[in-house]
Amino acid sequence: MPLLSVTDLRTYFHTRSGVYRAVDGVSFSLERGETLGIVGESGSGKSVTCYSIMGLIPTPPGRIESGTAVFDGVDLLHCTPTQSRAIRGKRVAMIFQDPMTSLNPYMRISDQLMEPLLIHENLSKPAARQRALAALESVGINDPDKRINLYPHEFSGGMRQRVMIAMALITKPELLIADEPTTALDVTVQAQILELIKKMQRELGMAVIFITHDLGVVSGLCDRVQVMYAGRIVESTDTRTLFHSPRHPYTRALQRSIPALQPKGTELYTISGMPPDLSKPLPGCGFSARCEHATDLCRATTPALAAISPNHTQSCLRVQAGDIL
Repeated sequence: MPLLSVTDLRTYFHTRSGVYRAVDGVSFSLERGETLGIVGESGSGKSVTCYSIMGLIPTPPGRIESGTAVFDGVDLLHCTPTQSRAIRGKRVAMIFQDPMTSLNPYMRISDQLMEPLLIHENLSKPAARQRALAALESVGINDPDKRINLYPHEFSGGMRQRVMIAMALITKPELLIADEPTTALDVTVQAQILELIKKMQRELGMAVIFITHDLGVVSGLCDRVQVMYAGRIVESTDTRTLFHSPRHPYTRALQRSIPALQPKGTELYTISGMPPDLSKPLPGCGFSARCEHATDLCRATTPALAAISPNHTQSCLRVQAGDIL
């Protein structure tokens, strides 16, 4: 039985300018100890999918229209407040994209690290402080006895991200959701953060959902990858297959956009056009307006995910019909 099983998740935002279908029928599962990568351009629905699971969608304007997210037998989308509090922040934790806006600027780092221990494990303050010091040390922050009393603005960007990781891991969760945790960091610190997440995963045996728009990061971190576009999953398979034989045109376009893979001296490849307006109905394939292989059938028929080989699904109608693109 999977640790997490998400089925037909739909999260819409009801605004004055229309209903935005941010997540429109997403389904996936995650095994214990597995790392799942979710990739796609900004606005593809990656973060909203995980915010929905964590119960962090602002209501209004957001609303979960349908679906289930069963974590170890409990549906996180329809459980009681008591069940939710026992799971979120304890058994399921999240590293947010921007640590400066996620950390409370008015609270010392010590208070923010100790809070989940005081709430979920009923530790005494001295015991919680010792755990907090050990957590800071485990994520590579020097002189934790002194730094634990500082405020977030007194840390660098890389150190704030380490604090966020320490906060997420301090309760030893079974599932960690990392929402682009290295986006704002330089390459050196990015590599350190990724290695730290892998190290902590090995030690705790936890499952990880890693959200990113960087396929290069996914290649060395994830067991499986699902590619999202316009609120839907367009391709899902293991990491090796995705990089060696991607089948959906959008996945191929993302790979062609990696600067390191471009021939030296040539113009960098970019995907033409813009993602669709999710407040309007999407007839046919959402990528058809930007796809060089699209036909009239692609523009008129909404594709569904279909298996093209064991453990490899994708939603391109032409590939499903056997066309070689």
